[in-house]
Amino acid sequence: MSKVIAVFGAGTGLGSSVARRFGREGFRVALVARRRPRLDALVEQLAAEGIEAAGFTADLSRPAEVPALIASIRDRFGRIDVIEYGPFSADQGFGPAAQTDAALLEQGLPMFLLTPVEVVRAVLPEWTERGDGAFLLTSGVTAVHPVPGLSGLAPVGAAIRNYLYSLHGELAEAGIYVGTLAVGATIARSEMSALVADSGASTGFPVVDPDDLAEQYWDMYTTRHQVERIHPA
Repeated sequence: MSKVIAVFGAGTGLGSSVARRFGREGFRVALVARRRPRLDALVEQLAAEGIEAAGFTADLSRPAEVPALIASIRDRFGRIDVIEYGPFSADQGFGPAAQTDAALLEQGLPMFLLTPVEVVRAVLPEWTERGDGAFLLTSGVTAVHPVPGLSGLAPVGAAIRNYLYSLHGELAEAGIYVGTLAVGATIARSEMSALVADSGASTGFPVVDPDDLAEQYWDMYTTRHQVERIHPA
């Protein structure tokens, strides 16, 4: 039975590229996102490229719904081998730390901290029994290198980064890989890049091709020795 990657936050940017990159290696693909029309369109595109895929609608700001979502993916594919977690939220903008309040951080906690923790808990028994699995999470570079004036949800990103480092150290000997890719750029073809373009604003970051990020993930998955990469370096 061929392996399965579940892409959480399967949009037009990185999620689409990760699905294609792993799909070219024979992976079947579970696509998780909020909007059914976009999921259906991506499933059709992947099918035209010879990649088996199915879409699953979910609100990733609701961690309590994770077990049912994981069960639905298993019912369809029979297994889950890799998770790539990289959802988008319109609240991911940058702002000064002095203007960040508890309400903003509380709003970001479910999607960017609590839900990924619940995803790991839901797949870990299967991976432990098999002695294989991989959890890949996308974050912003400000979670790694704090920048004055560019805080926003970066503290939440720093919290999940701390968790992933600990998880990597605990699970590596069991054959389970945990890795995170910190992106210091605007991702082309993504919803965020579209919002930036529509606003006429500039983040001050370079623009990267999501295919390049997907290639980073494939290399991290196959080599399995590096818990974190920053791109661009």
